[in-house]
Amino acid sequence: MRRLLAILLVLAAGAGVGSGAAFVTGLLLGPAPAAASAHAVETGKAFVPTGPVLAPLVLPDGRLAGYYRFEVQLEVDEDQAEQVAARLPLLLHAINLRTFRTPLASGPDGMLPDIGLFRNVVMAAAPEAFGPGIVHRAAITQANPA
Repeated sequence: MRRLLAILLVLAAGAGVGSGAAFVTGLLLGPAPAAASAHAVETGKAFVPTGPVLAPLVLPDGRLAGYYRFEVQLEVDEDQAEQVAARLPLLLHAINLRTFRTPLASGPDGMLPDIGLFRNVVMAAAPEAFGPGIVHRAAITQANPA
């Protein structure tokens, strides 16, 4: 019985010390900062996802090293987002025409994609699909071997 009472006393003391430490830490550090979205600035830009883009990894000598699946987000003006989303198949077509001519493979075995070159391919294909000046930036958000 005494052992059970001692265990309960130790647990209660631990909970009290832990709660007190949390309270004092909160007082010293101040309140938590507000969420970033609460102070977000309206930029007038939107990101349009392209969905998965399958691209061949071509070595500089023209041999095929493999394939990679990329996820891309296109930064456009908010009023252009719907138009860009509707014309995404044209962008994918333009990307396909360029990737076979662009050596995207890097690394000792050619199985790593050159993300910068792929972004350049997307940005070169964008004016063909949407017109000049529509896509401001392309963000490669994911790259996985296929």
